[in-house]
Amino acid sequence: MENENDQQGAGEDHSEVAEDEDLFHGCLTYAPTGTLWAVSDWLQQRLGLSPAVQMHLLVSGIAIAGLWLLQKVVLAVVYRRVTDPYTRYRWRKATTYVFIVAGVLVVGREWFSGFKTLATFLGLVSAGIAIALKDPLTNLAGWAFIVSRRPFDVGDRIEIAGHKGDVIDQRLFQFTLNEIGGWVDADQSSGRIIHIPNGRIFSEPVANYDKGFKYIWNEVPVMVTYESNWKKAKEILTAVAFKHAEHLTAEAERDLLTASRQYFINYKKLTPIVYINAVDSGVRLTMRYLIEPRRRRGTVSAIWEEILNEFDKCADIELAYHTVRSFRTTEEGKPSMRPGSGRTHKRRDDPPPLES
Repeated sequence: MENENDQQGAGEDHSEVAEDEDLFHGCLTYAPTGTLWAVSDWLQQRLGLSPAVQMHLLVSGIAIAGLWLLQKVVLAVVYRRVTDPYTRYRWRKATTYVFIVAGVLVVGREWFSGFKTLATFLGLVSAGIAIALKDPLTNLAGWAFIVSRRPFDVGDRIEIAGHKGDVIDQRLFQFTLNEIGGWVDADQSSGRIIHIPNGRIFSEPVANYDKGFKYIWNEVPVMVTYESNWKKAKEILTAVAFKHAEHLTAEAERDLLTASRQYFINYKKLTPIVYINAVDSGVRLTMRYLIEPRRRRGTVSAIWEEILNEFDKCADIELAYHTVRSFRTTEEGKPSMRPGSGRTHKRRDDPPPLES
């Protein structure tokens, strides 16, 4: 009796394996039968993969390879028609996102065929991701925010989390900056590439040099001695500032009008101006003017070159710098404070009395 039951159970197992094998080989009618049989038997015996699992792997591989090949074909057609690097970049990123989503859906439906509706499958997947992958999910949400709200685009110059640079790439989990500054003086490239997680967009402030009002205010402080003709120096600096920045005033006014439709930006004066302040070492004259962010260092260099040339022509203007000066009231002070002026009290710096 027991032998009959064992034989019956073994027969059922063999029938199930036969069904799986029929399923696997029935879908590959046009392939060389002998080779597929050998590969299937080897995978089943060595790796323990049933014919059904082998079929899922094969379909998944074909789907991924097909989508990858289709993307390459689409990009090849686009590259023949488009030469602009920015447009090519947009096409490459858009097709990548589309084919990734399509691949996830195709492979997911293949492996999870027990889920009758797509909503059930996506619900279970998103629940597992939310529990196990908090940071990657935050980065995905950050990517969705960047794509939809566009706090910055590729090509913009931004500052976030203490890093400044030009955005050169955007991906699902991170965006990439070509760093400016760092150990390099002024806003020029340091040569480093910085990858920043997209989730930082929710926790760090973002400064955009290009969005909204595309000009920035720049200041060049110039300090002259108290003995210099500071009024003449101010006239020179005003002329230099207008020479290098006046042409931007009309453009900035139009750009400001456009930006005011989205932001409350209210500048009363856009023309260059020179401010005056008295400091410890002299009279400080500060030039303030509008400039494009990427021309800042070059403009400062040209302005300083012209200032030095103009001051070199003026005998009554000298640049000031931090100095240490010894001052004796008995020689340089007010006449009433000098010896022999009638004062009764003595000072430590008074000269010794003459011997009779």
